[in-house]
Amino acid sequence: MLPETVNLGEGVLGRFIKNDRFNTTLISFNFYLPLREETVANNALLPFVLTTCSDKYPDFSKLNYKLTRLYGANLISSCEKIGDYQLLKVGISVINDKYTIDEEDLTAQACELLCDLIFRPKAENGEFALEDTEREKRKAIEHIKGEFSEKRIYAKKRLIEEMFKGSAFGISKCGTVEQVETVTGKSLYEAWQNMLKSGFVRVNVVSSEMPKGLFEAVSEAFSGIGRENVTDCKENTCLAPAENVRTVTENMDITQGKLVLGFTSKMSGTDRETLSLSLMCDIFGGGPYSRLFNNVREKLSLCYYCAVGLVKIKGFLTVDCGIDPKNEEKAIKAITDQLFIMKKGMFTDFEFESAIKSTKDSLKTYYDSQSMLDMWYSLKVFEENPPSPEELSELISKVTREDVCEAAKGIELHTVYSLKPCEVEK
Repeated sequence: MLPETVNLGEGVLGRFIKNDRFNTTLISFNFYLPLREETVANNALLPFVLTTCSDKYPDFSKLNYKLTRLYGANLISSCEKIGDYQLLKVGISVINDKYTIDEEDLTAQACELLCDLIFRPKAENGEFALEDTEREKRKAIEHIKGEFSEKRIYAKKRLIEEMFKGSAFGISKCGTVEQVETVTGKSLYEAWQNMLKSGFVRVNVVSSEMPKGLFEAVSEAFSGIGRENVTDCKENTCLAPAENVRTVTENMDITQGKLVLGFTSKMSGTDRETLSLSLMCDIFGGGPYSRLFNNVREKLSLCYYCAVGLVKIKGFLTVDCGIDPKNEEKAIKAITDQLFIMKKGMFTDFEFESAIKSTKDSLKTYYDSQSMLDMWYSLKVFEENPPSPEELSELISKVTREDVCEAAKGIELHTVYSLKPCEVEK
């Protein structure tokens, strides 16, 4: 059953996602804004500031007491990058009314609390409180520095920065340490105002039944806001193939080298538009049945791990590896050789069928978690009527070997990023 979508105002959509497997209701407000250097850090902090206090609940102890009264409801906050846009998520998960004493209207109370946090934050004279702003800035800086410590994450991030330099997708979803440090209570308040006025909004409700009056309450909350210049999440810029492959090398005090290859693809777009590309990537470097795992990692022992990543909307692929730096050239050749095999359609029936089965099994897992199901639809902002995981599973079964081969033919190496130990010569 496809989710029911309701228009709640200018650039505000409500989506009910029916699921009978859980005893809770999850409500999430998803704000989509353009990725820009000047706003990325302020935007990234907003979900976390908004879920720690409000005008009615000015500190976390009072807010936590309210959550306890709601049978231990949980708040949700996150910041993601989707193509050329930022997704700011603020939500709450609460037990269904029928499981409470006297069937108390917990869902309505949870929605009211969420609206308090989003629309009536703790602020004075056009500024968020200094202590709240500085607390979240410290957390954000720790997160960014933590990514630097995880060299696999750092290497992939650096490849994207280099490959998409000067474009929105090259911007980190949380900004840089320097950008976070410039955030003030005033700039954060202005970002909050902009989020409410111009962010494209999707409100997801994941539950066994649609709570009565919930969308009406959300619509009323937005009715008093002058919505203007609402973000249009329809455009994404894809890279053209490189005339010459670019190589970027960095040296650090590490023991294991990191190698990340960035590829462009002629195929890009939504889930429905990139089915064959998704399956191609899984055969190329997905599970233990994949070409890269069995040939580059196992047979040739050229890397400690080797996996493919795909950003469908951008037509962007990565192959990231942990390697001994002396094997770098051999590893690059072995990886591109396997891509050549994919282009020629020389993969086995076992690999093809294993990828289909693995993809279908993976899609089933979205129904095991409300948060995963919520995120599934949150990430489908480029589709007015996105497919359910079940529908996509049926469509993937129709992809042929020829489709996969054709998708592979459009893939070209664009940039190579290498992170080496300091003692290794460049």
